[in-house]
Amino acid sequence: MLTSIATVSISGTLDAKLAAIAASGFCGAEIFENDLLTTHLGAREVATLMRDLGLACTMFQPFRDLEGLPAPARGRAFDRLERKFDVMGELGTDLLLLCSSCAPQADGDRARILADLAEAADRAGRRGLRIGYEALAWGRHVNDHRDAWALVRDVDHDALGLVLDSFHSLARRIPAGSIGDIRPDKLFLVQVCDAPQLDMDYLGWSRHFRCMPGQGDFPLDAWAEAIRRIGYTGYWSLEIFNDRFRAGSAAAVARDGYRALRLLESGIVEGASSTPVLPARIAPLGVSFIEFAASTAEAEALAAMLRPLGFRPTARHRSKDVTRWTQGAINLVVNCEPEGLAHSFDVVHGASVCAIGLTVADVPAVLARAEALAIPRFTQAIAADEWPIPSLTGVGGSLLYLVDAASEPAMWAHEFPQAIEDSAPGALTVVDHIAQTMQFEEFLSWLLYYVALFDLAKTPQLDIADPMGLVHSQAVETRDKKLRFTLNGSLARQSLSSRFIQNYFGAGVQHIAFACPDIFAAADAAIAAGLPRLEIPRNYYDDIAARWGLDDALVEALAARDILYDRDGEAEYFQFYSRAFARRVFFELVERRGYQAYGATNAPIRLAAQARHRPVLID
Repeated sequence: MLTSIATVSISGTLDAKLAAIAASGFCGAEIFENDLLTTHLGAREVATLMRDLGLACTMFQPFRDLEGLPAPARGRAFDRLERKFDVMGELGTDLLLLCSSCAPQADGDRARILADLAEAADRAGRRGLRIGYEALAWGRHVNDHRDAWALVRDVDHDALGLVLDSFHSLARRIPAGSIGDIRPDKLFLVQVCDAPQLDMDYLGWSRHFRCMPGQGDFPLDAWAEAIRRIGYTGYWSLEIFNDRFRAGSAAAVARDGYRALRLLESGIVEGASSTPVLPARIAPLGVSFIEFAASTAEAEALAAMLRPLGFRPTARHRSKDVTRWTQGAINLVVNCEPEGLAHSFDVVHGASVCAIGLTVADVPAVLARAEALAIPRFTQAIAADEWPIPSLTGVGGSLLYLVDAASEPAMWAHEFPQAIEDSAPGALTVVDHIAQTMQFEEFLSWLLYYVALFDLAKTPQLDIADPMGLVHSQAVETRDKKLRFTLNGSLARQSLSSRFIQNYFGAGVQHIAFACPDIFAAADAAIAAGLPRLEIPRNYYDDIAARWGLDDALVEALAARDILYDRDGEAEYFQFYSRAFARRVFFELVERRGYQAYGATNAPIRLAAQARHRPVLID
């Protein structure tokens, strides 16, 4: 795939943008006119810089409001076009993006539009240049790529072709099958973006909510496959208008863009592409372990929360100050080593989750896919007798370990041979989900990380009401639900998510949910053992009694234990929360009775309850 990105997609000065684009592995870049107008570099200097960086100038854009204008506006538009041709010569590109007209005075007469496009093509052709015509979704008379193609086809000039943009086609739900009518030699460039499905005007949707392939809801696979089928071999170029991206790191957004195009090339949904170029995505089999970094004192405080939840320290590492806590199929590892990544993590963040181990069936395949997606591996020195577990850099600088399913029992036996206590029967069985909180601006980046690397499905995006502002939340999960991550971010500075990031000094795991078959027995055991729990107002229970028509005895049982309740049809969901440990991580116990979501209706209740405990340092 020939990869390109429009400079409007990322933040910074034009020279910084181009450096980030080149460093991320792109073949070329579209120069957005405003970036050229605001740079201190002349057009020839930009061309030299791009050559030095190994970037092709794939297109100069945009040129607006040409066709259908009355005199004298028509003459001025063509004079402007000639001046842009001059700039293109200096930039070293032969392709100009011409957007379908939005001018109020533009005439929709097809003969006039054809004549104007033909004249523009003649002028471009005389200079050895080309024009790519694009149907804007909000174009005054041409807003459908089928109409744009019909015009390009009927003009039939070598210098006039089509630019397809996924937003303009998919926002209007134009069938991908219509692309089959387009001649590949007349498709000059393909622009790509994704977007969430929103009910709003096309212009506002396009200017603020575009995102990278894989981050939104558009059916990009069918659209891209239709383009491949006609034999298109040119550039696939990202054009992303998104306020979050423009406020973020140019290097990070460019890296995500390159990763997203590789994902599109292989198929956003597994098997969607007829020409996959990446190793197949693998669905993790579950959470092998969750590792906490802690000092010795912090480990003692953490133990005071783990024991009431039913965990027991069952084994010690063969050579390190690392303890394995277990219950059911859950493994928690507490690392108190005085050096290494965990120690550094504790110094920066305090006691917290520094790594997550995922069980996978084919570790080499995951590593190969990560390498192709430019996801960095993490390596650190290990002793000769230690079990090597490959890892990738994850959220907030934490690690994502890849544990081989076939050798996992042998790994535990080898690494933790020193028994401490017997594992208690316990009420908890497996890790239900892990909630990670991050800056709002990096939310989509980590969403892309997970869906590009693993075979995970996205749930719909949600905005959850925190007492101090909205929290954006979305889950990624395996189809069998054995692995679930919920991702959360907020622009509100005083929301719980934002306060977590401020106190924690970065993104990380904010809470861990454990599954149990009997929420009432699990909550009773935790309360009896002294677990500090989150207190839920009585008003909540009066409301759910009325909303769901619950039996009085059930409502009282829920209220007595501060258990939250949700329902989807006949499926039921029960949630019980601890207070937060050191204002960082908190724990959740859940019981699912056929319910597959995350209790979003209860999130405002939980957030309000947590907000009441803000002054507490260690709960």
